[in-house]
Amino acid sequence: MLNINSDINVYIANGTTDLRKSINGLSLIVMETFKLDPFSKSLFVFCNRKKDKLKILQWDHNGFWLHYKRLESDVFLWPSKDDNAEVLKVTSREFRWLLDGLSMNQKNAYKEIKARQII
Repeated sequence: MLNINSDINVYIANGTTDLRKSINGLSLIVMETFKLDPFSKSLFVFCNRKKDKLKILQWDHNGFWLHYKRLESDVFLWPSKDDNAEVLKVTSREFRWLLDGLSMNQKNAYKEIKARQII
């Protein structure tokens, strides 16, 4: 199980990606297409055409992790590439929803309250 902290940026690749790509190929997509740094404290998430597999690229202090998830009978509710954005920054909460088979746009979800004062 992937542990996702709220201080990690999560970037979703809109549309589908050829998951035959490995660390080097996905890193190039992050740098050249997304114009982001693959060595940053971030998760870069890619989905295949059938929307049943994910690859997650993550830099750890001395090397890359490449996480892989395959669903056995369902599909991810993956954002399409209809809009012009190549990449979508999401919260760790939205990403967990996506991994659980939910839409990232949960209208009935409670909003986070930033206030930290009692009385």
